[in-house]
Amino acid sequence: QVQLVESGGGLVQAGGSLRLSCAASGRSFSNYDMGWFRRAPAKEREFVAATMRRGTRTFYADSVKGRFTISGDNDKNTVYLQMNSLKPEDTAVYYCAAAAPGNYGLYYQMAHYNSWGRGTQVTVSS
Repeated sequence: QVQLVESGGGLVQAGGSLRLSCAASGRSFSNYDMGWFRRAPAKEREFVAATMRRGTRTFYADSVKGRFTISGDNDKNTVYLQMNSLKPEDTAVYYCAAAAPGNYGLYYQMAHYNSWGRGTQVTVSS
């Protein structure tokens, strides 16, 4: 099982940018579907973005499409989430997740992923 550690969260003004990192250890993430989810205060965890194994496809929630970009660096075994044009409603704890080959479910479903990081806080001020 792969271990995941997120970093890069912080406080930013609306319109600003942040880049989140998810460092994977234990296994190469290139064989995994990798996803980002977030949980805003008093809300359920929701899908943000995903990249399929070997970077074959990427997917985004409608709320972040055109503003966020998911990417990976195989040499560093790290997945990134570049977040631009941030809005106050993007404030949340952001979680990285990995789905081992053969996992059931779809990329936007939490059940598809079997490894999770502890999260990193992103706060966007208005």
